[in-house]
Amino acid sequence: MKRIIVLLTAIALVMSAPTQAQNKLTAAETKAGWKLLFDGTSTKGWKVFNGKSDGTAWKVADGALYLDASTKEGRGDLITAGEYENYEFSYDWKIAPNGNSGLLFNVVEDPKYSAVYVTGPEMQVLDNNGHPDAKIHKHRAADLYDLIACSEETVKPAGEWNEARIISNKGKYEFWLNGKKVVTFTMHDAAWDEMVAASKFKSMPDFGKTKKGHFALQDHGDQVWFRNLKIKELK
Repeated sequence: MKRIIVLLTAIALVMSAPTQAQNKLTAAETKAGWKLLFDGTSTKGWKVFNGKSDGTAWKVADGALYLDASTKEGRGDLITAGEYENYEFSYDWKIAPNGNSGLLFNVVEDPKYSAVYVTGPEMQVLDNNGHPDAKIHKHRAADLYDLIACSEETVKPAGEWNEARIISNKGKYEFWLNGKKVVTFTMHDAAWDEMVAASKFKSMPDFGKTKKGHFALQDHGDQVWFRNLKIKELK
């Protein structure tokens, strides 16, 4: 009986615990230096890479920024207005069944680059249970796309929200998904160059070269949602 009472008390505490409002910062986060990159109501602070469209395919509903894959107008990869170098960046994502997308970083915006992936590495967003890319090593959700596979699989099924995090600190990186650190790597050293040379990015001379850049939400043609995009810059 005592065990049952303890269990019921624990359940009650969890159910009564306040949940943080979406796309809002707590007082503690604000004090620690966190800033929102998505206000939950508009695409303010974001733009389509190289101005390829007006970005109207990227819409906001129910507190989420999402790609409306049903339209051909206003498409393209969406990037932050600002550029970032050393930071802790967190975001939530969910993907439609059989869907594919990604969160890219260190993206350089310049007319000479045809796409965000020409310069920016990617934390993969994928339906591991439905998309063909899931059959390819290093192409699954939360992998450093085509470079490093996750140490363990923590992704949730299509249609469910995942909590992701990227930490960049003086060239050292960590990927986190749903509370687990799943990828670590260092950029801008000989080992990084060797890894890139053995990947599909070997023909892209400026891939992974910069130490700072834009974040990008990839338009891969599938419905994808993002929310709680926020950053704390590190010194």
